[in-house]
Amino acid sequence: MTNRTIQLDEALYAYVTDMSLREPALLRRLREETADLPESNMQIAPEQGQFMALLATLMGASRAIELGVYTGYSALCLAGALPAHGRLVACDLSTEWTAMARRYWTEAGLAGRIDLRIGPALETLDGLLAAGEAGTFDLAFVDADKEEYADYYERLLGLLRPGGLIMVDNVLWDGSVIDPARDDGDTVAIRAFNEMVRDDPRVDISLVPIGDGLTLARKRP
Repeated sequence: MTNRTIQLDEALYAYVTDMSLREPALLRRLREETADLPESNMQIAPEQGQFMALLATLMGASRAIELGVYTGYSALCLAGALPAHGRLVACDLSTEWTAMARRYWTEAGLAGRIDLRIGPALETLDGLLAAGEAGTFDLAFVDADKEEYADYYERLLGLLRPGGLIMVDNVLWDGSVIDPARDDGDTVAIRAFNEMVRDDPRVDISLVPIGDGLTLARKRP
């Protein structure tokens, strides 16, 4: 027994995934194709995708936002958890990576649920707010420019309904957040973001040690 989260070595991690991961063949193919890309470390872990899909299902989410699509794995997880009439606004800068994403979304029959927006995410979020969509989204996932995390967060709080959930990726930054020698822009921004959310009375929070660290922030009513 233990009174703190245990560490996962390779054998225990394999056991966890073997006992719980229900990754569809299409998602596995997308993950394997992405693994051949130079930027493959940007891919979320499959157990994290499944976890986020479960949260979306538990919430009964129908409207969601994703910042940072990459090759579309997390978008597939989230869109697949939405009802048939659901909508995922997916934001990214790359037409190359999202071209791969579109192929898999179409094959999965989920392209109609995903509204891909190519361009700076802050502009998309500001556009949604200006269009009167404040308070209409259930769920958001952030995995984009780390130095803009705080700005994303503020816009998303405005777009979420009371009780809505923001999920923020990479908040442990491969352990760099506790390394005093790391003072690059991304690491400094993530540290500041983590402290800001910790102290924000507008949300209930939990930092979950899954993948590279996933912060869950629920907008209080």
